[in-house]
Formats: sequence, C-alpha cells, structure tokens
Amino acid sequence: MGVSLIFKIAAVGILITILSQVLKHSGREEHAFLISLAGLILVLTWIVPYIYDLFLTVQSLFAL
Repeated sequence: MGVSLIFKIAAVGILITILSQVLKHSGREEHAFLISLAGLILVLTWIVPYIYDLFLTVQSLFAL
C-alpha cells in the first residue's frame, strides 16, 4: 500500500465533506447523503484488494 493511496483517500474525504456541507446548507440533504455514499463506495473499491491480501496473508500465516 503506497502513500499515494492514503493521499487519494484524504482528497476524496475532503472533497466529499465540502460537497456534503454545501448541499446540506442549500437544503438538499438527500443529495448530500448520496454523495457521501458514493464517496464511501469509491474508497471501499480502492481498499478491498488490500483487505483481501491481508486475509490471504493471515490465512497462510496460520495455515488454515
């Protein structure tokens, strides 16, 4: 896992937070929720391969 992934996640978090706050203040709470959900799904798609590798490493470590 590189530092670039951490910076990407931080950038998405900052962008999603700003967009969500702007949408909430303009009275569009539903859109703010959907933007937050989309950001979560995007970040999860980046992280899932690393979690899979972690589970494979733990499985091979304990020989399950």
